[in-house]
Amino acid sequence: MSLCFATAFGGKALVLSAFTLVWTHSIAKVDWQEDWRVTPAGLELVQARVKGTGPGMEPPPEARLVDGWFQWQPAQAPMQEVMLGNSGAAGEWRLCHDGQCRTLSEIVGHPIGANVTMMKVCNDP
Repeated sequence: MSLCFATAFGGKALVLSAFTLVWTHSIAKVDWQEDWRVTPAGLELVQARVKGTGPGMEPPPEARLVDGWFQWQPAQAPMQEVMLGNSGAAGEWRLCHDGQCRTLSEIVGHPIGANVTMMKVCNDP
């Protein structure tokens, strides 16, 4: 399977079946991580983790504290696309796969800036 990114200035496809999406909260300055799977049904959110709490980032009641991270398994159907907004206030979204993390700008090959990036399963031939 492939994961596609579309920006205002072009796109990029990555061949992978699972990845972690990471970002830093703009006010609390703590990391949030989500584990995703790329499936024929869409993008499946498998697990979410947050390193602390703050405005707009309270973990749900079922979250458990494990090694300093609140962790939980969201009950959500696979999504056809995910829109990633970037305010520019806390750095960029980072995608981690096979032990390596890269910013979206590094992945697509140009600065993302304060724009929206669409993430979806590619329509492989």
